[in-house]
Amino acid sequence: MPDPVFIIGLLGAVGLFFLALGGARVRRRPGAALRNGLFGCTSLGLAALLGAIGFNLLTYQRLSAEHPVATLAFEQLADQRFRARLELPEAPARVYELAGDQWQLDARFLKWHTPLVLFGLEPRYRLERLTGRYRTAEDEQYRLRSVHQLTDDAGLDLWTWAERHPAWLPMVDASYGSATYLPMRDGARYEVRATASGLLARPANDIARRAAGDW
Repeated sequence: MPDPVFIIGLLGAVGLFFLALGGARVRRRPGAALRNGLFGCTSLGLAALLGAIGFNLLTYQRLSAEHPVATLAFEQLADQRFRARLELPEAPARVYELAGDQWQLDARFLKWHTPLVLFGLEPRYRLERLTGRYRTAEDEQYRLRSVHQLTDDAGLDLWTWAERHPAWLPMVDASYGSATYLPMRDGARYEVRATASGLLARPANDIARRAAGDW
């Protein structure tokens, strides 16, 4: 598959070339200069668009079969209050405080149409939020809520475009959200994996296994 950076750079270079050519012809051949200028602006605009899409795509991780995306470990601070340690592959660990009885991890997924898959573009995912969750709906309505954003949008938001304007991004086959949740317990540790169908969480120690078996 051609390097996207090379394609963007080539489009930008072509655009600048035709803009310069149009500027050189503006006095002697104004019609040709106008055509050169329009073509140059179109090439630069397309390069900018692809660059914005590529920049946003960098916020997503490649999804190749099932593989671990996060590990969560919990320390109880008080009743329905926990400290969560979130470990991500090749990234510093993060610590959050969560209120509730359960934890929930949300993610976005992007899948591509077959031609792009054949050229090597793999499905991608991005972790979105870590949330505290209560066991009962009444607590969920009236108790303290805790929500932590894990990733900020950058560049052109592919998710929003794919949802609102599917005809503008025909290469996106599907964009969907996925969430997984399990009980919080002092000393519990969980592993979260990304699969083609979404997130999957599994207990990673005996405390977590007992918590998952009790709820």
